[in-house]
Amino acid sequence: MKIVTWNVNSVRARLHLFTPWQMQLDPDVILFQELKCQDHDFPFGFFEELGFSCKVLGEKSYNGVGILSKYSIEDVTRGLPTFKSNPAARYIEAVINGNVRVASVYVPNGGLVVNSKEYLHKLEFLTRLKEHMAELNKNNEVVLIGGDYNITPDDLDVYNPKAWHERVCCTTEERMHFKELLAAGYDDLLKSALDRQSQTIKARPFTWWDYRGSAFTNNLGLRIDHFLGNSFAQSAVGNVFVDTWPRKMLRPSDHAPVVCDLNVGSLE
Repeated sequence: MKIVTWNVNSVRARLHLFTPWQMQLDPDVILFQELKCQDHDFPFGFFEELGFSCKVLGEKSYNGVGILSKYSIEDVTRGLPTFKSNPAARYIEAVINGNVRVASVYVPNGGLVVNSKEYLHKLEFLTRLKEHMAELNKNNEVVLIGGDYNITPDDLDVYNPKAWHERVCCTTEERMHFKELLAAGYDDLLKSALDRQSQTIKARPFTWWDYRGSAFTNNLGLRIDHFLGNSFAQSAVGNVFVDTWPRKMLRPSDHAPVVCDLNVGSLE
């Protein structure tokens, strides 16, 4: 089962990329973030013609998350159960094919200023997310949570650590929250895949590049999109990688998809 997480930065603006991309990658499950449309404006028909069932939690102009699957989608949860006071469309969860629980999460960016209202809201969201992830991990099932976490786990995930030192997405406090997510019983699957390959690297593959300043051409990026998996998922995970093809195309999202191959045969 090939599962992808992708912040599309407006799903309707990326439809021209989707058909050629999915023809070459052939994903089974897609976790979208930043749909930027309400539920009734989501292009269900477009994706259904390609064989996907779709479950979405939309919001006008902002946010929005979705789960698309060529397998059955059941037990859908819309919104983060531990943060019901937050109305933003930032979390959706479901069981795929009866044996894989996935979630698409879009963590708040946190604004531009550390300790601002937006930044503190991000930290609260992360705390609530950790609480829910810990609850999910009490069940004997595969759990994969993919999305835009808006956090670089360490300096290897930043093109210029000095320039980004203690800036939003790279602060010590945000990184501590990310470690707490992992401590709830999860693994950073892309990092672990790279470690298994024994790659000697000065930086990990990035997943986001600013539209400005030829950032993508010069690989001036951040790794802020992640797949976190519990122990049941870790035992079934094969390759995990960043697919930069869509970011090279005309009118792309500023994010690239992250792909996780899951050996569903090992789950039976």
